[in-house]
Amino acid sequence: MTNSKQLMSWEQAVLWLKAQPEHQELVQACFYDDPLLAAAERYYASTEWRAVRKLIGPVCGRALDVGSGRGISAFALAKDGWSTVALEPDHSDEVGAGAIRRLAAESHLSLKVVTDWGESLPFESASFDLVHCRQVLHHARDLRQLCREIARVLRTGGTMIATREHVISRAEDLPIFLHTHPLHHLYGGENAFRLEDYLTSLKDAGIQVTSVLNPFESDINLYPDNLQKLREKISHRLRLPFPMQIAKKVLSWKGRLISTPGRLFTLVGKKT
Repeated sequence: MTNSKQLMSWEQAVLWLKAQPEHQELVQACFYDDPLLAAAERYYASTEWRAVRKLIGPVCGRALDVGSGRGISAFALAKDGWSTVALEPDHSDEVGAGAIRRLAAESHLSLKVVTDWGESLPFESASFDLVHCRQVLHHARDLRQLCREIARVLRTGGTMIATREHVISRAEDLPIFLHTHPLHHLYGGENAFRLEDYLTSLKDAGIQVTSVLNPFESDINLYPDNLQKLREKISHRLRLPFPMQIAKKVLSWKGRLISTPGRLFTLVGKKT
């Protein structure tokens, strides 16, 4: 285990990653590259965001982007027409609130930035139509409390979407995932939960989960790959002439077989 005195901040860890020539593909896949506005525009045009847009449906009011990071998903929500609030406790100019403010200024989009934690949201109850979380729930200091706060600020019938959440099958798998994560040894902030932990926390908070998408069921979880590329890989391996004939049910079945610690899931729910 890394000595806590040696740990970097999240901003320092990302800056270290960006300075490593061998990690540039990962930097771009995580949208940490510069200029920030170009990275945000690339995210907006990505297969990931197009899949998210389909899940959340038409624009219908206020959106809260929890754990907004450097603001790429808040940017996408605002560009689509949502009245967007970006919640990010990190104040840094590289990966936190400072970056979001710069992105809003450069893009001329209206983005309100709030520097606070998701476990204690500084908003009135039922004040948002959508709560969006990209790679956020697995970072929760208290998962159940975070889900309760998300449910509290959602209006009845409002949508919650949590994308690219790290999942483990059992508690014993967590150290395996943390050991393989490229940045955990630097800043120590990664985590993962069992799928049932996410689902129970959301259900107990008053959010009815309507979709659970496994690693092979959505472009969201596959990015920077996508379903089309996945079909082509399977088709090539099985020597099938028509990749698009591989049914969604087949991909769903293969996704359920994956047990890799830290695999990605996406969850969608409604406030009951």
